[in-house]
Amino acid sequence: MDKLSGSEEIVLTGIKGSPGICIGQAYLVDKEGVDVVVKYDIGPQDVAREQARLKSAVKKTKDEITAIIRDLPAEYIQHISILESHKVLAGDKLLYGKALEIIDQDRINAEWALKRIASKVQAMFLDIPDPYLRSRSTDVAQVSERIMGNLTGAEKVNISKINKRVILVARDLSPADTSQIQLEKIMGFVTDKGGQASHTSIIARTLEIPSIQGLGNATQIIQNEDIIIVDGLEGLVIVHPTDETLLRYNDIQRDYELRKAIVTRESKSPATTTDGYTMTLMGNIELVEEVVSVLDHGGQGIGLFRTEFQYLNRASYPSEDELYEQYKDVVELIAPEPVTIRTLDINGDKALAYDSNNDESNPALGLRAIRFCLTRTDVFMTQLRAILRAAVYGNIRVMFPMISGLEEVLAAKRHLHEAVKALKKENIPHRSDIEVGIMIEIPSAAYMAEVLADEVSFFSIGTNDLTQYMLAIDRSNQKVAHLYKPLHPAVIRIINHVVNVAKSKGIKVFMCGEMASDPVNLPLLIGMGLDELSMAPQAIPDVKDRIRKLSREKTLSIVTDVLRQGSVEDIERLIRCEEQKLGL
Repeated sequence: MDKLSGSEEIVLTGIKGSPGICIGQAYLVDKEGVDVVVKYDIGPQDVAREQARLKSAVKKTKDEITAIIRDLPAEYIQHISILESHKVLAGDKLLYGKALEIIDQDRINAEWALKRIASKVQAMFLDIPDPYLRSRSTDVAQVSERIMGNLTGAEKVNISKINKRVILVARDLSPADTSQIQLEKIMGFVTDKGGQASHTSIIARTLEIPSIQGLGNATQIIQNEDIIIVDGLEGLVIVHPTDETLLRYNDIQRDYELRKAIVTRESKSPATTTDGYTMTLMGNIELVEEVVSVLDHGGQGIGLFRTEFQYLNRASYPSEDELYEQYKDVVELIAPEPVTIRTLDINGDKALAYDSNNDESNPALGLRAIRFCLTRTDVFMTQLRAILRAAVYGNIRVMFPMISGLEEVLAAKRHLHEAVKALKKENIPHRSDIEVGIMIEIPSAAYMAEVLADEVSFFSIGTNDLTQYMLAIDRSNQKVAHLYKPLHPAVIRIINHVVNVAKSKGIKVFMCGEMASDPVNLPLLIGMGLDELSMAPQAIPDVKDRIRKLSREKTLSIVTDVLRQGSVEDIERLIRCEEQKLGL
């Protein structure tokens, strides 16, 4: 593949969406958006017409998504719920309903009403501290863009019609767009927008095609038919690569594919160290359809079932029966392996527009997770009842998030017992003997671990928030994100303390944050004695492979040495040295 003569190599850095390497020609997907004509003070006779135009555009959008769902290839079937959520969002009162209202109230045209409301709703989601929930702003943008295209008659992108082997380059790709990818044609994709927690990234990881998102200006730099390299391992896009770079990446790609084939082939085997110590590896999911991916990648259960998805993109809280059916499906699919259901970890003000109260100036420290549930006990009880009912069909563990002290644990357990009593009184089948655990993600809970351990069956360490709160760093803030260091001595010491307390109290201790999926951290996690690690399903084979190359006995001495270090740099240097000794 020849590059254009005189073109200099350009390296762009973005967010790793899906791992892998691909090399090929760029294919620009024209998604420049549409110009919105603003019309103020439309006449009373025009209000009904503009509302009718919006209603028609929304109906067309929903029909388009329905058609995409109907024609989905087999490899996309597990993502139907993502597309269904976009269809629901298109007609949601938060977006569609509000736009209809302000057409009448402000006497503006349909395009301008949709643009104003979509921007407001996106800002609402972007205010949420949790990365997964914050990324739902992308869903709002994608759905509103599709509606806007139907309003203005803009030409549609039809990825399924691409008939050559290329790498897609776009401002953004919605799940509906991504679901049209033909794997024999599309090698990978890169986008200006998006992030690792977006639904588009989730689909890319399931398809196992390299993707990089959040590049910012890739569509302005890359031209059609440019030769590009997508390095999904490092989050790089290389435009006009030199011959030397092409040769180097051909080797990297070959080695990656070979290693991937080997570790995937062995993914169903246990994660046992060279001296016989076995770790349990589980999958993190938010959709029922991801259970298949957990099983395919050798997961031994669900270590974290995020339940927030069932509450988003809808006009009201889900019913007990709706939740029950979702949980039952997950439990039945993976039985007899365990499913750890985390109760609602959401900020009522920001994420649930149908329950909007007063805005919070600092939502990361506000009314979220268990605090929200103990305030809205009706919402909490509905979820607890659904969990207890679904437990009849398999092995469920319930886990309470964002615990800061004993009072919250006792209150949450009290509600769980009340749910059991109510179901028993109503003669509704349920199980009352499920394991109860808490997430350790607030420093106060970590320091109170000895007291909390008497009330629960397990701890699950959420390293994402624990690191953020320990170091007082907002990792979504680019000005300080570089200071977010899971290997900070304070973080390592507090994790070690929690593990030691759990062992002394005879309860299990798990880890479900991003730290669990990084192979670099494994000597520490094994040496500390964690019972179970939970991660994105696609990370499981590689982590298992790394565990099999380690000696538990040697990891014990590594932990001892790491706990003596006073800086992140010293810890990283020590771990790198140990990796070199092991040939990793």
